[in-house]
Amino acid sequence: MARNGSRKENGTPKPRRGRRVFRTLGLGLITGASDDDPSAIGTLATVGATLGPSFLWIAPVTFPMMFAVVYLSAKLGQFTGIGLFGVLRRHYPPWILRATLIGVLIGNTIEAAADLGGMAAALNILIPIPIPLIVVLVTVAILLLQFFGSYELIRNVFRWLALTLLAYVVSVVLAKPDIGEALRGTFIPSMTFDSKTLSLLVAVLGTTLSAYLYTWQSNQEVEEKRAEGMETVAERKGTTKSQLETTQWDVLTGMFFSSVIMYFIMLATASTLFKAGHHDVTSAADAAEALRPLAGRAAGALFALGVVGVGFLAVPVMTTGGAYDLCQAVGWKHSLHASPAEAKKFYAVIAAISLVAMAMNFLGINPMRFLVVAGIVQGFSTPPLMLLIMLATNSRKIMGQKRNTLWMNALGWLTTTAVFAASIALIVMTAIGK
Repeated sequence: MARNGSRKENGTPKPRRGRRVFRTLGLGLITGASDDDPSAIGTLATVGATLGPSFLWIAPVTFPMMFAVVYLSAKLGQFTGIGLFGVLRRHYPPWILRATLIGVLIGNTIEAAADLGGMAAALNILIPIPIPLIVVLVTVAILLLQFFGSYELIRNVFRWLALTLLAYVVSVVLAKPDIGEALRGTFIPSMTFDSKTLSLLVAVLGTTLSAYLYTWQSNQEVEEKRAEGMETVAERKGTTKSQLETTQWDVLTGMFFSSVIMYFIMLATASTLFKAGHHDVTSAADAAEALRPLAGRAAGALFALGVVGVGFLAVPVMTTGGAYDLCQAVGWKHSLHASPAEAKKFYAVIAAISLVAMAMNFLGINPMRFLVVAGIVQGFSTPPLMLLIMLATNSRKIMGQKRNTLWMNALGWLTTTAVFAASIALIVMTAIGK
């Protein structure tokens, strides 16, 4: 049953206008902000320090790609009412489901581990206590929020945490970039085709088009319908033109926010670290510390604050996203609307992924290397999942009359081709030693 005050359009409950407007600054903003997680921040800082402003063009180029993949994922979850891996389980062979699930779980866990390490290194700048202790405390704090916070509380906390990324806008102002160089790097694409540059390109694509974004967005569309009182798949199935238009604006807003922050992170490090010759960024703390003498202590502190704030948003997105995927694949109950007692296996998977990610930080791997490797792993897991999303959203059996439009197909297939090409190019260049 729909919540009191909702209307129906073609049999599908239609949220009140105020709720729909608020939603536009909700799910898409959360997904967009989680895309600029500590892994992405580390990768983008490395790109800015290594390549300078010449690589700024990647932000506007990836913006429409980000919109395409996240919107198609949202549309899939909104129309089917079961989430991405629920669709894969119902409509694709088991071997495809298993292979995709394994890849996504590995990618989510590695990136969550990298983010915990990045958060700890950044927090260590602001609070001088041992990094291993910070990793444990942060993991426990995130688990407590996931286990004991309501869906509405979690969503609202995430929305406010997203705004911490605005710290990077201020960091750029303090860094005083060369406007001419920034404009050239933004509008005149330039790159060298060697394995190092291509690995950074794939890492950027991996962090901006990460697989966890797809599953998270599709599942949050389902959770929003549950919040409206639609408990069964039959009640959740279907959507309207107006709801899809709202979703488009929601995703567009979130992805634009993410792209702007991505741009400012690269510009901040390009204007300071690259210009000063600090090309080898070895840790999240190193990036923030190096900014202090170059752009002032406030810039370094703001850089660290951004890592911490978005990390508290992104890590639960990854761990909960992995739990959604596994539970949908095997048919276990899964929902943030359910309590731990009502969905024991779902919350057990969240805890397991979180603890494995925490434990990986005690293997002695350099945090920033961990972040870049995580981005590359996501870069390789993204293409096959994107291909499945394109096939599913074009399937009459799955989507009925809500299949992709011509322009969305063009953008979606272009994005799929681009991520496949980048991954293949990296393999080839690495193999021939360039």
